[in-house]
Amino acid sequence: MLALWGYPKLDAASPTARFFYQNLAAGSAVFWTLEHEGTLIGELYAFFDLEDRDFADGKTTAYLCAFRVKEGFRGRGLGSRLMETALAELKARGFRRAAIGVSESEPWNLRLYRRFGFTEKGKDCRADPCAMDEHMRPVVDPEPWALLYKTL
Repeated sequence: MLALWGYPKLDAASPTARFFYQNLAAGSAVFWTLEHEGTLIGELYAFFDLEDRDFADGKTTAYLCAFRVKEGFRGRGLGSRLMETALAELKARGFRRAAIGVSESEPWNLRLYRRFGFTEKGKDCRADPCAMDEHMRPVVDPEPWALLYKTL
């Protein structure tokens, strides 16, 4: 994961990258990737257990984040396949609900997530529990965004 984000080692990683790495190493997160001819073109992460239980409670709800597909590869169904794979695996692991965050300033993401069934609004948020500052505290976002849920 560190290499995917361009870090040669953990000491050089950003606080957010360290948070992701630590959760992956502890087994409380997982990620999926898309590759094209040996180049990373997409990724999606799921956290199983976070301090804010509305996001991931370790038993019933998992939090999806850092969902990206490189611009030149969008619109081909690759992101849909990545999301479908992640949702199927979360269900197979026993989770009954998936959560994802989206800003109203990203209507394309809101449409995409609704198409995947993320229609239940959980709460308005100002901080992503997986984006860390230099003190390993969640970064406060300048604009609010919504936490959406999907039943698996």
